[in-house]
Amino acid sequence: MEKNYRPNVAGIILSPSYPFKCEVFIAQRSDIKGAWQFPQGGIDEGETPQIAILRELKEEIGTNNVDIITSCPDLYSYDFPEAVREKMKPFDGQRQKYFLLRLKSLNGINLHTKHPEFDLFKFVDIKDVLNLVNHFKKGIYSKVLKYFKEEGYI
Repeated sequence: MEKNYRPNVAGIILSPSYPFKCEVFIAQRSDIKGAWQFPQGGIDEGETPQIAILRELKEEIGTNNVDIITSCPDLYSYDFPEAVREKMKPFDGQRQKYFLLRLKSLNGINLHTKHPEFDLFKFVDIKDVLNLVNHFKKGIYSKVLKYFKEEGYI
């Protein structure tokens, strides 16, 4: 049976101190304590991935004051865990376009948005990201971070 993946974007946000310091933004989901992840969200009909990532950042972290450095040419898919699958019907998972972004200023970050998805955030050294993120996204995060590293960005 073919799976139905939701079109999605995700942002790996580097701190304003990049390229001198390679720290990455991660946030804890407000509905799942201990689940840290990159900001992400669906691509609305008629949106380009670039427009979607900027909209999602504004909705989720209160700012889209970023520079888009680059993006991964490949799309990455993952299946939802059973507990999430019911909530996300009719989708079985997500197919994501990843962007590497640099935050211009820390001043605009605000997690108290209209529909808060996160309750905490922090910047962590790039080498520590995989130790902190949600288990079912680790595989994709590893591939994406490896791509950006091999391309010389991080």
